[in-house]
Amino acid sequence: MSRNIIETVMGGVVLAVAVFFLAFAYSSASLQNVEGYELMARFDRIDGLEMGSDVRVGGVKVGSVIGQSLNTDDWVAEVRMTIDRSIHLPTDTVAVITSESLLGGKFLALDPGFEEETIPEGGTIQYTQSVPGLEQLLGQVIYSLQQQSGDGPGDRVQ
Repeated sequence: MSRNIIETVMGGVVLAVAVFFLAFAYSSASLQNVEGYELMARFDRIDGLEMGSDVRVGGVKVGSVIGQSLNTDDWVAEVRMTIDRSIHLPTDTVAVITSESLLGGKFLALDPGFEEETIPEGGTIQYTQSVPGLEQLLGQVIYSLQQQSGDGPGDRVQ
């Protein structure tokens, strides 16, 4: 009987430690969305960028992606984000979709410019850059290697 009580207590301790660890990991990982003002950016491609993805300046999380849509007038992807209220971005800020790693997801990197005027709440980041996907880059490398070695399409003699 006393063995069952010890096992039950130990199980409760293990569960309590697990809950404490998960709560600590969640609070320190900055997984929650950043509260702040909303901005928009327009891109040709947003492959891999998801709702909740980080918005970073100099590698520091300053916001979150809160929405994506397709503008059917000019066929560009529009990304809505929240930015921390303490961050005031110049009007010549550049937004770039960047890979976290070869296996990881994407995030939105902001590169602030030097203008005195700042982007107002609800404004749009004018300068954006879409990063090509890994498959597209590999295809370009393979094509370049084929051209250099003379094995490109049309170089073969039948």
